Amino acid sequence: MKDQKVDKFFLNPIFSTEDGGEDYQYEEEVITQERVKRPKMYKVLLHNDDYTTMEFVTHVLEKYFFKTPEQAQDIMLTVHSEGQGVCGIYTFEVAETKAAQVTRLARENGHPLKCSFEEE
Repeated sequence: MKDQKVDKFFLNPIFSTEDGGEDYQYEEEVITQERVKRPKMYKVLLHNDDYTTMEFVTHVLEKYFFKTPEQAQDIMLTVHSEGQGVCGIYTFEVAETKAAQVTRLARENGHPLKCSFEEE
């Protein structure tokens, strides 16, 4: 991260002069602002296997990735034909959570479905 310095000058009365006026002096205030980097993004992937049903994969995509039935079917067919498919792109914590949720649901239902995530 790179700091950005911004100079601001304020005109403040310092003391009164003998003729009743005010004498002014500049005071400098330096404000340092940090630039915030965008977080790294991660792709959540589903991997094809010979045992998990297409209906279950579609269900997972609709439930955890909020895909429409049409989008879920397209991703499921990509997983089936190409070996893997991208379910969504998220920050690290969200991607990790979604992969864990999908894996847990698959195991609870007796499916060996693999869900992983990788940096985009």
